[in-house]
Order: sequence, then C-alpha cells, then structure tokens
Amino acid sequence: MDACDELGLFVIVNTPGWQFWNKEPIFAQRVYSDIRNMVRRDRNHPSVWMWEPILNETWYPEDFAKNVVDILHEEYPYPYCYAGCDVTAKGHEYFPIHFTHPLNGAGGAFNTSKIDPKISYFTREWGDNVDDWNSHNSPSRVNRAWGEIPMLVQAQGYAKTDYKYTCYDVLYRNTRQHMGGCLWHSFDHQRGYHPDPFYGGIMDAFRQPKLSYYMFCAQRPVEKNNRLIAENGPMVFIANAMTPFSPKDVTVYSNCDEVRLTYCKNGKQFIYKKEKTDEGMPSPIITFKDVWDVMYDKQLARKNKHEESYLLAEGIVDGEVVATHKVMPARRPSKIILWADNEGTETIADGSDLITVIAAIADENGNIKRLNNYHIKFEIEGPGELVASKETFTNPREVQWGTAPILVRAKAQTGNIKVKASVVPTEYTRRCLLSSLYQQQKLYTRLLSMRMN
Repeated sequence: MDACDELGLFVIVNTPGWQFWNKEPIFAQRVYSDIRNMVRRDRNHPSVWMWEPILNETWYPEDFAKNVVDILHEEYPYPYCYAGCDVTAKGHEYFPIHFTHPLNGAGGAFNTSKIDPKISYFTREWGDNVDDWNSHNSPSRVNRAWGEIPMLVQAQGYAKTDYKYTCYDVLYRNTRQHMGGCLWHSFDHQRGYHPDPFYGGIMDAFRQPKLSYYMFCAQRPVEKNNRLIAENGPMVFIANAMTPFSPKDVTVYSNCDEVRLTYCKNGKQFIYKKEKTDEGMPSPIITFKDVWDVMYDKQLARKNKHEESYLLAEGIVDGEVVATHKVMPARRPSKIILWADNEGTETIADGSDLITVIAAIADENGNIKRLNNYHIKFEIEGPGELVASKETFTNPREVQWGTAPILVRAKAQTGNIKVKASVVPTEYTRRCLLSSLYQQQKLYTRLLSMRMN
C-alpha cells in the first residue's frame, strides 16, 4: 500500500475470503471483524480508490451485503467512500458500484436488462479466457517459452476479439458510466487451487515482457511526459522475430499516428495511418500483410548478405520519425548477453532484496537467438546468493525463447555482486563428451558486476 501511494496506483481493497460461505452466525461475525480491521488499517492511504467489503465470488445472503456497507461507512464516514460488488449478487442495491462485463459485439453491461443511472459500473477482472477451470486450456494463458505465435494470439485476445467477450477495445466503447476494468493478470504466477501456473500475465514470473506487454504500451499517450518515472512517450515495436517459423504477416504495436515498415526485399515500404475515431482502443493492432519471406532471407544468407535482411519500423508523428525499432534474423549463436533487469533501482543490502538477472544467447551482432536449447549455469561471487533449488533444476537453467532468467538475493553486507554465466552441455552432449564435435565447441562466459549499497 505504501508503494501504491508513492507510485500513484489505484487500489481496490478486498475482504479476505473467496467462494465460501458458512451459515453459522459466528462466520459472518468474523467477516465483519475483518472488514473493520481492514478499513482501519488502510483508510489513510491515498491510493485507496474503492472498497470491496464482501466475500469474493461468494453467494452470501442479502442482509450480509447491507451489514458490510453499514460497517464500511461507520469506519469511514466520508462522502467519497465507495463500495463495489457483483451486479448479480444479492444486496447489490446497497452498493454504488457494480462489477459487470461489457461484451464485444453486445455493448452495455452483462446480465442486466437496464443500466441504472445512479450506479457506476466497473469490470473487476477481465481477459482470462479459460475453458472449464480444470483443464486450463485458454488462448489468453500463454507461457512466454511457447514463442511468438501463441503470444500474438494472447495479445490479440486482450486487444480486440472477433467473438463475444470483454476486451480492451470494448471497454473503450462504453459510456463513461462504465469506468473501465482490471486485466487478470499482470504477471504469471503459481496459484493454490491448481497445479498449473497461471500464464495469463503480460509478463512472465520474472517480469520478462510478452508481446501483449508491448500492445498495452502502445495504448499510452504519444506525448512525452518527463515527470513520469515510468517509460512513456512515442513507441513502436515489431512483434516478429524473423525466425523460420515466424508468420508472413508482420504485427506492429505503436501509439504513433503513422507507421512506416521497411522490409529489406527491394527496400519495399508499407505505410499504416491511424484512423481518427473517438471509439475503441487508442491504438489498434497494426498488421502488415504478407511481408516476411523466409526463403528470401535464405537467399541473402547463402550470399553472406546477412546485414541486408531486416525489418525496420518507424513511428511518425506530424511528419517526423519519433520512434524506431529494427529486427534482424539471429544467426549462429556466438555469445551470452547478460544484464540486470532492475529498472534502474538500487539494490539494498538487507538480506532480502531480489534482483532479476537475465542471460540471453545471441549471435555476434547481439541478435537474440530465440530458437535454441542451450542451458546456462550461473555462479555468484560477493555478498549475494542465487535463488535456486537442485530439486527444481533452476541452475543450470534452460534457455526459453532465447533467455534464461534467475533471481539473485542480496545479503546483509555491502559490496559488489558478480554474476557469471556459462553455457553448459545438455544431457545429450554429456553423453558425447569424447566426440570431436564437442571437443571443438566453444563455451562462452560473460561477467556482470553490480554495485550494492
């Protein structure tokens, strides 16, 4: 909550409890006590936007709904005290905010025959297009390691669907009485009720971006704001890795008025101009049809003209190029790239601070080789330790979609932490240690030094 106050993040404060109700009076009394303590704990935080003083996804009785609203106003008796509940829940008439779903192709609020002008509407969670909550098959749940096609599908589903569903575009097509919604979820994570991780995040558990992350970046204003600590301003991103399996259609995410895509084949250029409209998401997904040609890249490679194979996207505002992104096919792996993904924050020597360190397999020009099956071994020197487990085989770590992330925990002593990353042989190559091919293979290492204060 302190971090949300500092960063300016809105918070919906929720009562502990989920999909469970007990008719014994003592159960409700304990929930009432939880709500009082929750409000007393958080009522002075400026980041609190609204309260959800009910049990999440629970079929409670109507009198319970009225009682929790009364308790909330007793503990926080101010006119800007807002409470929300599901529009289908009993006692929803006591709440000024109703959680509901606008649907693509339908508009309005889901499961309501009439929109109440006295009520504000909000979509508490949207985006998770799961099947039966048991099999966990879903076009929105995508492991980053599965590559660009699944990630493209996830990003398209979050942006705008061709089926009846809540998506980002439809949230913009409702009146301001529907205030918006929260995507479920920002990051991949393990959960308690199912053995499979939740893969619906726009970043993985190590905060490595998926393609949907860049799709959402394209929804920010194009104007640069130097007062913001977050990345902002014009952007353009090519969502095509130019691998042998990459789609011919090239997807680009950008918040610019115009995007010019240049493909190396005869210097051909493609132009996209954003339509001026007051409806829908600010920056629709851009698709340039039938661009990438793997066979033409093969021709260039055989002529040793690797530098001539590329995609270049230029974001244009008022006739000027304000953002660029260039992609080239990765060639033979030749080195490890190693970096600390700490968003510019200092590492604190408190015995618990964590830093994400990422190793990537790249060619001699630094292009990440997305399709490889290397393993990276990490070694730590100095006042830090690798968060790893032999039982879960986190070191050596398998490279997935070109990268291998780890967590480094700072110790309580100040000083420099050095991280060493090396390519190690796979199980197959271990069995071939005596072969001449393996004897000739080069193993590359890279050192990363971090100063800890």
